[in-house]
Amino acid sequence: MSTQVILPRIMQVGAGASQEIPNILTSLGCKRPLIITDKMMVKLGYISRVQEALASHAIAAEVFDDTVPEPTVSSIQAGVDKARNGDYDCLIALGGGSPIDSAKAISILAKQGGEMQDYKFPRAVIESGLPIIAVPTTAGTGSEVTRVTIITDEKTDEKMLCMGIGFMPVAALVDYDLTLSLPSRTTADTGIDALTHAMEAYISKKANPYSDSQALSAMRLISPNLRRVYKDGSDNQAREAMMLGSTLAGVAFSNASVALVHGMSRPIGAAFHVPHGLSNAMLLPSVTEFSIPDAPERYADCARAMGIANEKDSTDVANDKLLNELHALNDELQVPTPEQFGIKREDFFNLLPTMAEQALASGSPNNNPRAPSTEEIINIYKKLW
Repeated sequence: MSTQVILPRIMQVGAGASQEIPNILTSLGCKRPLIITDKMMVKLGYISRVQEALASHAIAAEVFDDTVPEPTVSSIQAGVDKARNGDYDCLIALGGGSPIDSAKAISILAKQGGEMQDYKFPRAVIESGLPIIAVPTTAGTGSEVTRVTIITDEKTDEKMLCMGIGFMPVAALVDYDLTLSLPSRTTADTGIDALTHAMEAYISKKANPYSDSQALSAMRLISPNLRRVYKDGSDNQAREAMMLGSTLAGVAFSNASVALVHGMSRPIGAAFHVPHGLSNAMLLPSVTEFSIPDAPERYADCARAMGIANEKDSTDVANDKLLNELHALNDELQVPTPEQFGIKREDFFNLLPTMAEQALASGSPNNNPRAPSTEEIINIYKKLW
């Protein structure tokens, strides 16, 4: 049985990769880029740096900087209008997962028309949009190498999963220098997001030999370095490992799919505005404990790749060490419970049936080794409280 692997056409990896944007545009035959970003990237000076690099090659670039964390249908509309009405031949998406996800949506809607709801799963989006050059500034989402975007429908509070080759960036510039200014909270949340991507890609029912190799490599890079970058954001060696690990994890889950953690995470984020990586972190220990009985060897492999179990450990011992590590990691990275995050108990519990339905509707829980019922999902949500 063969596996189809979809990747960006060009990948530039390492320190200073973002400064290669002019050369990448030239190689793609693009001359009129629109930069999609957020106001923090402008404030930090990253956008002016890119514009200066482009100007040195006689390329002018306008900016759309109104993307928001956890992008919504309305938040991307101004970007769609700007891209549709301007004479642009590509998009440069610079920022965390939200600007890159926003750019993916803007790319398709600007060129193909329609509404975001038209493109949500289970539709496979094969139409092409404006070419995207993705430049991530966090080591977390892996969005620069995935054919996935997540856009929230404010009318229903649903985080819409949208998938297909049409969302894949044409180029990814993976420059860990851009992560050195990340605050510790963002570093932790995006780092656990990347770890979750790698683990879920490996235990997914859609896992394959190619995605396995990327997922295991990602775990080997992320696990020993996540605490290091959380404690010392200027640790270049750890930042570089996290950035590469995040990208490899993105490659892995884009070609294998995520599972129950992500399925349950999206409704928490949509309903209570919990950052995506943080809601993943809340869920990862409980979902892992729920899932281990149906894939004990796979989870033991994760423990060994993460360096918290060795080859002499039995499967059971390795999985005990894995669960202990996930709880310890959340403690050290100060991951709150839903209650500690500030969610009201009544609001959370009243919404559990709806969140469980949305989780199942996303399709991700079906990739889990142990496919959950609605009641089992509700029970895991209750356990988080």
